[in-house]
Amino acid sequence: MMQQIYMDYGASTPVDPQVLEAMLPYFGQLYGNPASTHHHGRLAGQGLDQARRTVADLLNARPGEIIFTGCGSESDNLALRGVMWAARATGRGNHLITCITEHKAVLGTTEQLRDQFGFDLTVLPVDAYGCIDLDELQAAIRPDTVLISIMAANNEIGTLHPFQAMGEIARSHGVLFHTDAIQAAAVAPLDMARLPVDLLSIAPHKFYGPKGVGILYARQGVELIAALTGGSQEDGRRAGTSNVAFAVAAAEALRLAVARREENLAHYTSLRDRLIEGVLAALPAGAQLTGHP
Repeated sequence: MMQQIYMDYGASTPVDPQVLEAMLPYFGQLYGNPASTHHHGRLAGQGLDQARRTVADLLNARPGEIIFTGCGSESDNLALRGVMWAARATGRGNHLITCITEHKAVLGTTEQLRDQFGFDLTVLPVDAYGCIDLDELQAAIRPDTVLISIMAANNEIGTLHPFQAMGEIARSHGVLFHTDAIQAAAVAPLDMARLPVDLLSIAPHKFYGPKGVGILYARQGVELIAALTGGSQEDGRRAGTSNVAFAVAAAEALRLAVARREENLAHYTSLRDRLIEGVLAALPAGAQLTGHP
């Protein structure tokens, strides 16, 4: 029987045994609600706090800048809706910018903000490699522009956007910059103290964490209006009983990804090159290598 090879790790990965081991205690002996003030609640709260500190340390951020969500799409939604609703509430502006090749979590949300909530939206085109023109980005910024949202790495065609340069353009105009780093977080160093990025989305199930948890980095001072209300969790930015087990798992998955980054990159590069060489050799007249150089 032919062995199957799973080649869709960009969509999701199995949970690493170390990640599973880290989260299991919170399904049993550490089952308290971290919002409770009794002993069991405090123990769970300590786990949640440690997970937040771990993520913050790995991103060179402050713990208060880390928001745990239910998935990467929710992180994108909270960044986009939260910023634009806050801007409308304070009269700061009505315009946002994104790119035609964004994940639906961003493109669909920005389109809804335009169509149902009356925000102005500019959707930038891309070239043959899926890249935006930085001059076009610069030209699209208006006096009422609040937010630019461009992904770090494309989930379908692999384009790597120069998100540092885009963030610098945004910052020079006093515009907030969000990047969906869901495909980049495991392979690209993310130093939030240095990067000109105000909001950044992460989904741990892309790097051996579980599905059902996301991370949103929101720089201190960025105003967000919560999409989920009814509780003070996540500093009032995302209501609902905290999912401690999955927050702990997210932190452990990110810790392992950072620790193994160089080793993993070398392995991924070797597999990529071997696959490309094999396909081109097997199909010299019928295969063409495309994509971002």
